[in-house]
Amino acid sequence: MRLIVVSGLSGAGKSVALRLLEDEGWFCIDNLPAALIEATVFQLEADGNLRVALGIDARSAKDLHGLLQSLRDLTASCDLTRLFLDADDDILLRRFSETRRRHPLSQGDADLLQCIAQERALLADLAGDALRMDTSHLTANALRDALKQILNLPAGQMTLVLESFGFKRGLPLDADLLFDVRCLPNPHYQVELRALSGCDVAVADFLAAEPLVQAMLSDIRQHLTRWLPQYLRDNRHYFTVAIGCTGGRHRSVWFAEQLAESFRDRWQVLVRHRDLD
Repeated sequence: MRLIVVSGLSGAGKSVALRLLEDEGWFCIDNLPAALIEATVFQLEADGNLRVALGIDARSAKDLHGLLQSLRDLTASCDLTRLFLDADDDILLRRFSETRRRHPLSQGDADLLQCIAQERALLADLAGDALRMDTSHLTANALRDALKQILNLPAGQMTLVLESFGFKRGLPLDADLLFDVRCLPNPHYQVELRALSGCDVAVADFLAAEPLVQAMLSDIRQHLTRWLPQYLRDNRHYFTVAIGCTGGRHRSVWFAEQLAESFRDRWQVLVRHRDLD
């Protein structure tokens, strides 16, 4: 089993790290009591979970001796990585102010700065030989990129969804990008093509023979080629490109199919025809 223990100061990015690992397919548990760590890890391994991440904060660290002993014991049976996230006090103060979250050690008359100082003292031994990371000047996306490199995680894979639709039935709510192809020649006005769809050869031949159709297809393809990698860097897991025509039966369907063929060799592609009965 590969086990990653994520700890650190509240507000330093522990939740970002755990969400990243969860998105990458890891089994993640946050704030597990120290007394339950070993039994939980062994049970997860028995159930076939070979990539597990545990989030530990100051509440778990109140039994620091037992916590450290559990981690030492697990080192013998797991590929264990300990990650400790830290940040400057003024950065932590600002983050708590922005999110208006309550500090986990907040109680009585203690102010936020006192809670941070108390948390540092509680976690000092836990941070000792862990892989330490200062997140003071990292955005959430920059932190995710850095964690992927530090933890040797594979590069993310984004699924490209190509969805055809008809404007007469409304816009798709899940579209990240939307292209309107209603300005192009419409097979609907060819009597022999009206009952067919953009998946049929006759409609495909009609559209492929139109210079304007080819020009727009080329433009959309170039736009996606240029910008999809940037959306992936933004840690997207699904990205929906919607192509709309009047009825969602001919032009938009053909465009979705053509774009799918163009990008299947570099992206995981799903095609949906919303209004193709």
